[in-house]
Amino acid sequence: MECLYCVLGFLFLASRLPLDAAKRFHDVLGNERYPGYMRKHNQLNGWSSDENDWNEKLYPVWKRGDARWKNSWKGGRVQAVLTSDSPALVGSNITFAVNLVFPRCQKEDANGNIVYEKNCRNDSGLSLDPYVYNWTSWSEDSDWGSGPGQSQHNVFPDGKPFPHHHGWKKWNFVYIFHTEGQYFPKLGRCSVTVSINTTNMTLGTHIMEVTVYRRHGWSYMPIAQVKDVYVVTDEIPVFVTMSQKNDRNSSDETFLRDLPIKFDVLIHDPSHFLNESAIDYKWNFGDNTGLFVSNNHTLNHTYVLNGTFNLNLTVQAAVPGPCPPPSPRPPKPTSFLVPAGDNSLEMSETPNGNCQINRYGHFRATLTIVEGILEVNIIQIADAPMPRPKPDNPLMDFVVTCKGTIPTEVCTVISDPTCQVAQNIICSPVDAEETCLLTVRRAFSGSGTYCVNFTLGDDTSLALTSTLISIPGKDPASPLGTAGGVLISVGCLTLFVAVVAILVYKKRKEYKPIENHLGNVVKGRSLHGFLHHTKAGFFWGNQEKDPLLKNQPGTL
Repeated sequence: MECLYCVLGFLFLASRLPLDAAKRFHDVLGNERYPGYMRKHNQLNGWSSDENDWNEKLYPVWKRGDARWKNSWKGGRVQAVLTSDSPALVGSNITFAVNLVFPRCQKEDANGNIVYEKNCRNDSGLSLDPYVYNWTSWSEDSDWGSGPGQSQHNVFPDGKPFPHHHGWKKWNFVYIFHTEGQYFPKLGRCSVTVSINTTNMTLGTHIMEVTVYRRHGWSYMPIAQVKDVYVVTDEIPVFVTMSQKNDRNSSDETFLRDLPIKFDVLIHDPSHFLNESAIDYKWNFGDNTGLFVSNNHTLNHTYVLNGTFNLNLTVQAAVPGPCPPPSPRPPKPTSFLVPAGDNSLEMSETPNGNCQINRYGHFRATLTIVEGILEVNIIQIADAPMPRPKPDNPLMDFVVTCKGTIPTEVCTVISDPTCQVAQNIICSPVDAEETCLLTVRRAFSGSGTYCVNFTLGDDTSLALTSTLISIPGKDPASPLGTAGGVLISVGCLTLFVAVVAILVYKKRKEYKPIENHLGNVVKGRSLHGFLHHTKAGFFWGNQEKDPLLKNQPGTL
């Protein structure tokens, strides 16, 4: 009897050898263990445990550094790029995308084959064969996917059959996603996406690993491996963009006093998990103006003092959901939409018997408020006094004022009447003065209508204004005309001068920037301009005598 027991024991051990030698998914995909790695994880919907057996005969396993990787693809190595829309708020979906990058001159065609791009030369020169891998031809010749016994080849490493979606025979890559002790296989083309619901996932940092196989006859060959970090959090991911008129650089968190700053809150929620949630935004701008509560993601705020201020924003979202099972201990009463200290999770019950989870997100920034240029106005436009000899191109003087700090530079952009096509750009330094009153002289190429933009700037601010100006052309009357004709011309010019004088007087009292249309045109040429011929060229600068002039008493 003892001998019989020995024989049975030996047979039992022998029968166990193939099972013990078989590879499992975690042997193939989980070669590295990361800090905080746990063997036990909550079940992900649709995923399988990596304790399952791996079919190494159909899907060979190569370790990192194996020489066979170099020959896994014709013409070089394939790179897999893995991205995700992490971070993900717990309960939402996180999506992973894998894109294959083929060697130079290779691409995937509409049939799923890998072909060479036309007229593309790689290290091997131009290829006479248009195909890198002609899987369509091979499938037709071998009756791939429809012949007897094909079920043993059209399977994933765990033996599960390929899903027969429309066009599945054109999908020649197998992707194995692996995370949290579980895996998800997917058949696809050169790019695939996979989404996971994070309800059952632990908070913190996780690793997603992907191994990619390509079709290789009746089996598959590994071509790429990639991994990436993703984050599951109970804190709402919040970002805030800040913008302000006349602010030179919004990214340095330095803004201007006495001008509103626009704050726009962006919640990172790519799966639209919070679409049905009531969201409140609670602002504290750090300037003793109190707490502002709004349900709008944008808000304007104006700082009236210089200095440094601490901005604090709390975003609160009431996420509807099913109520948890009864607990032996009575829950603590929690009022609706009231944060519980710094806790990012809070349960409350709505009047209709449903439950909701209150989630919170925070944003903090330190803002520096300084003085800057607040406003720019053109108060006068006139002919420049003509030097001797008289220039061919007309010169105009613009009297510009500003509010706020004194600018250190002024730039002028002269464009077509639509203000879209720039014809000339000139920038000049400004000497510091006690008041902002500048006379800017600019030359124009000839008659016509121009859009003129003035931008005044200093280290922290830029302010601008624009106007349309009409430059009249040469007097069409012939010098051989009659005396009556000359008198009529002079009379018309005198009338025009009177009209321009009225317009200039009105401009000196008040000027408002105009829109880009021809309805409001500033007349800027007087009698002197009508008596001289102008050239219609596009050569600038030769008449720019002291383009930026200081305003002096009695001088424009």
